[in-house]
Amino acid sequence: MSVNLLLGILIGALVVVRVIGRQVRGSMVTQKSLVVMPLILVAVGLLTARDAFSTATPGELAFFVFDVVVLVLIGFARGASTHLSQRAGGLYQKGTGLTLALWLLTIAIRVGAGLLGSAMGLNGPLTTTALLLTFGLTIAAQNVAVYLRAQRLNIPLAVERA
Repeated sequence: MSVNLLLGILIGALVVVRVIGRQVRGSMVTQKSLVVMPLILVAVGLLTARDAFSTATPGELAFFVFDVVVLVLIGFARGASTHLSQRAGGLYQKGTGLTLALWLLTIAIRVGAGLLGSAMGLNGPLTTTALLLTFGLTIAAQNVAVYLRAQRLNIPLAVERA
């Protein structure tokens, strides 16, 4: 196992634990909280997977796109399952049991995608090197769903604390 892959898995695990922890406990939703983490994960994920994209076979690329579509849809589902309310004049989110179950499904799909890709002979590095990218995209999808729901409910985003 390469150092980059191990580092990517460690960072991904820390991010997921932090995100899931905040959702289980509940948290105020600010513009920064909606944008910063997914943006960083997508940017770092694109940089990390840059070479893998250029050397990936058409089969690997198709499998990657399918994986991303599934993960984005699950991200939207997590956003739809999150309880939203207004506290202190701003948006407050708290994950539900379904949100947690969908996070476990997200993790299982990421692990399963690596195993399935390997079983299908898609052994290129794209699936493993794009780990942070896919987590960034699924978190972004969840945040978009939360934001759109908050807009429909007419709940403003919380104000960032100084």
